[in-house]
Amino acid sequence: MIDIGLSKMALIGAVALIVIGPEKLPRVARTVGTLLGKAQRYVADVKSEVNRSMELDELKKMKEAVENAARDVEQSVQTAASDFEKDWADAAGEASAALENSLSAAPSYRHPGKNWRLKRGATPQWYKSRNGVRTKALSGAARVARYRPQKFH
Repeated sequence: MIDIGLSKMALIGAVALIVIGPEKLPRVARTVGTLLGKAQRYVADVKSEVNRSMELDELKKMKEAVENAARDVEQSVQTAASDFEKDWADAAGEASAALENSLSAAPSYRHPGKNWRLKRGATPQWYKSRNGVRTKALSGAARVARYRPQKFH
């Protein structure tokens, strides 16, 4: 880059003061400053655009790598699933044959004989009566009648 030191800038300023004149020098300096600022912004925009395009290329490469990995995983899962289904079908065929053989030799199933109509609680009746646990539900009217305060005569 161009090496512009303090002495070179002072020399350029002195020449500009002589050539342009003291009346127009502030306006020219403002214009030059504005143009330099625009140039710097343009350079910064170009740099950011180049960086974005480089990042976009990197992201595309990463996307392709992830898609390839996903395809590989999908293929391995599909092959494993097909192997599993094949093994499952073989095992199911063997199990059904064994079940048919065992059913022909075994007696038919009989329920163990529980009477489902009888409701049996887990807590024994003697424990409930000793501790004052209610064993029967009261209807709404019976509850009102039982807990209604007595009138005093």
